[in-house]
Amino acid sequence: MDEMKKEQHTLLDPDRMYEELEKKIEASGHGMSLERIRSAYEMARTAHEGQLRKDGSPYVTHCVAAADITVDMGLDEDSIIAALLHDVIEDTSLTHADIARQFGTAVADIVEGVTKLTRVQYTSKEDEQMENLRKMLMAMAKDIRVILIKIADRLHNMRTMDYQTAAKQRSKSLETMEIYAPIAHRLGMQRAKWELEDLSLQYLDPTGYKEITETLEKKMPQLESFMSTMKDKIQKRMDEEGISCTIFCRIKHVYSIYRKMYAQKLDINGIFDLCAFRVIVDTIPDCYNVLGVIHDMFKPVPGRFKDYISTPKPNMYQSVHTTVIGSEGIPFEVQIRTWDMHHTAEYGIAAHWKYKMHDGGNSVRMGDEDKFAWVRRLLESQQESDAQDFFHNLKIDMFADEVFVFSPKGDVINLPAGATPIDFAYSIHSDVGNHMVGASVNGRIVNFDYVLQNGDIVEIRTSKSAPGPSRDWLNVAKSGSARTKIKQWYKKERREENIIRGREMLEDELKHNGLTLEDVLDEDIMSPILKRLSYGAPEDMYAAIGYGGLTATRAANRLKDELARSAKPDRKTALDKVSEAAERREQQAAKKEGKAVHGILVAGLDNCLVKFSRCCTPVPGDEIIGFITRG
Repeated sequence: MDEMKKEQHTLLDPDRMYEELEKKIEASGHGMSLERIRSAYEMARTAHEGQLRKDGSPYVTHCVAAADITVDMGLDEDSIIAALLHDVIEDTSLTHADIARQFGTAVADIVEGVTKLTRVQYTSKEDEQMENLRKMLMAMAKDIRVILIKIADRLHNMRTMDYQTAAKQRSKSLETMEIYAPIAHRLGMQRAKWELEDLSLQYLDPTGYKEITETLEKKMPQLESFMSTMKDKIQKRMDEEGISCTIFCRIKHVYSIYRKMYAQKLDINGIFDLCAFRVIVDTIPDCYNVLGVIHDMFKPVPGRFKDYISTPKPNMYQSVHTTVIGSEGIPFEVQIRTWDMHHTAEYGIAAHWKYKMHDGGNSVRMGDEDKFAWVRRLLESQQESDAQDFFHNLKIDMFADEVFVFSPKGDVINLPAGATPIDFAYSIHSDVGNHMVGASVNGRIVNFDYVLQNGDIVEIRTSKSAPGPSRDWLNVAKSGSARTKIKQWYKKERREENIIRGREMLEDELKHNGLTLEDVLDEDIMSPILKRLSYGAPEDMYAAIGYGGLTATRAANRLKDELARSAKPDRKTALDKVSEAAERREQQAAKKEGKAVHGILVAGLDNCLVKFSRCCTPVPGDEIIGFITRG
């Protein structure tokens, strides 16, 4: 990884980098039009003329590097062209129409999807970031290559993050860890995910990263010797059994070790299974034959066997995992898979272009639509959410660990970890959830807040006369899609009730801020807020608060900010009255003589409740050297 970063920093000549890119494309044997790709490079170089990166290199070097990563992913010609042009709409005068005219609408749409929302004004950086993500995912639902190019773009940016400020390094690394690494994981792109995680950790916890890398360096001779011995031993036995296979071994990546250290509260010396072996065979029956042989050679660790071949992960990942104890008492993991599974595990959804290229197709869209139907499902369920809810639900639905359960017919349904029968019902269909009256798991009736476990068989009982979902279900449902469908039901069925409830909730929240609803009902205050939140009238906003589509806190904060913004210097506003009342209270408190019941004086507090520590027997007059508060 460090070598790759050094390489990126030394190759600052864009023409030389592009020549290397052309060689790589030719070596791939996919029969792409180099003339068309060169035209895209020329367009990008001209458009970015005069723009420099933080390290002083021409900006177009980043575009070439991103295109180089898309070639490694095995993507098609349009993807490589889009990667070369991915920043021109945002950073130059070129438009969607300019790109479409020369390279077609498909390429222009991909570039547009990757481009950030630069022309819309937002009240906060978080809102802007969430809307950018929503836009990118919308484009991704139309063409999955949008997110693949975005991952390539982010990967190169993380490789060259050394030249950014410490604050930028941290914010970008956090965004990568929270959004892009989990998306890469959800798309099955393990190689990209690992590198994104390791690069992010380097800036988020440099001390922890350094500790792990230095310890691994010290242990490397011992680990390499162990891996070599075990690899030879396994290979020899497989040859004896007549099983044709290829064996790889590796040290687990840094972030994987880091997570384990924190989850199990260990230091790195307490983690033994630092090594992983991968046995790749030709057929699925061979996978299970190898498993039998491995368990015959070494003692398996109970509870550490997982069969993702019979039950693949939602990101298409398939392998058999087992952890065994080696002859030296050192545990190690063995992953067993076929070559097809291996390509999918390394490149995820991008692996499909590798096969489609050989069919003579040049600009290939995904044929296996069901492979990323989860993107569409996610977006369909979020059409009516605001950006904040969308982002929250996205993190739950896409990034949480999963639990696999079965329907009575044997269909596998994947849900976020911690999911309940409510989540299961809504994952089948909105009507099933809305008419649910009971649930049973493995033949036993359970409560609606029962936490589903892997392998549970779930059956939902429904009734046409069911009253509909309860508001309490919003606290029980774990998945964002279930919560959204419950909110949509309340929005449609109980508008009048929602308006009354929402108005009361907003009034309560405003009261906490020292305001009343009358203070903010002025058209100058309310109109901009309604417009910004996309509501036609105050009643629509009250209804949204009532059914849970908007939080009362968020609405109150927006109204308070707008009140402060619109304040005229020659007249007192409600906020001025609040400030004056608070000032009067402070003055009255200051007039009172500070008498401390316990002989303890704390600046700014009268009669603070104090409980003396028994360890050092303090006496009145001693200075306060430390204190513990609740929480």
